[in-house]
Amino acid sequence: MSHHQIAEATRRLHRSELAVPGSSPAFFEKAAASRADYVFLDLEDAVAPDDKETARRNVIEALADIDWRGSNKTVSVRINGLDTHYMYRDVIDVVEQAGAHVDTILIPKAGVPGDIYMVDALVTQIEQGMGLDHRIGLEALVETALGMANVEALAAASPRLEALHFGVADYAASLRARTITIGGLNPDYPGDQWHSALSRMLVACRANGLRAIDGPFGDFGDPEGFTAGARRAAALGYEGKWAIHPSQIELANEVFTPPASEVAQARRVLEALAEAAAAGRGAAQIDGRMIDAASARMARNVVETADAIGVG
Repeated sequence: MSHHQIAEATRRLHRSELAVPGSSPAFFEKAAASRADYVFLDLEDAVAPDDKETARRNVIEALADIDWRGSNKTVSVRINGLDTHYMYRDVIDVVEQAGAHVDTILIPKAGVPGDIYMVDALVTQIEQGMGLDHRIGLEALVETALGMANVEALAAASPRLEALHFGVADYAASLRARTITIGGLNPDYPGDQWHSALSRMLVACRANGLRAIDGPFGDFGDPEGFTAGARRAAALGYEGKWAIHPSQIELANEVFTPPASEVAQARRVLEALAEAAAAGRGAAQIDGRMIDAASARMARNVVETADAIGVG
């Protein structure tokens, strides 16, 4: 391991993230009662310009009135972009009036580290000014060519930063990619046209101790397509995926929950290596395969995820 060590960001169960428009308060209680690990209340793309201020008030009220943590939810607020005049008031009003109930703020269309720094500075000043003990985390959406070109710098932009999300819809628009549906694949491309971007963002996240989260799949009438995309992301190392419709929550939870057989095998690996270490050996064998310290690190990832979920 390098002598340069970076601390891991706050660990949160993040298999499924349900998006809820701030202009649709009728959905808030349902979101809290859902099986999603994460809920983000949206003030950005899902809210029409004329509804921005009403949506902000709705979200602040819901943060205070609904017991999100009692429902085992991490709750986030997606603010408007830094290129709009809504953003500063989103941060100030939400943090000042409901900061104790917010786990993270999601920054859309992050392009340069200064975008994250600006939100960090605002949140820090409000927390200090109000004497808030609760520290609010930041997350950022990588959904433009500029953001992906700077993704390594974005991932290192703030000690508050916990996760990066791949915003495939705006990313496709930014690249002028020819695509069929949000997060879907173009059959003219030989494979997964999002693989390169997903891989690059994942490396940036892991190098900086962040969670990596896959974004939306627009066709909620195509569960097979959603599941296939989620499996590709999980295979790379992503921790979860957005659900833009309640029907996608269970699909994401299933894909990003390690199978019982995988958890059992991981526990066997750790036990075998513990026995080998007690005998003065650094490696062991299971079912004709060599396992060593790297095997232990991989196994530990599986076991820690299973323990957080409460399975296996």
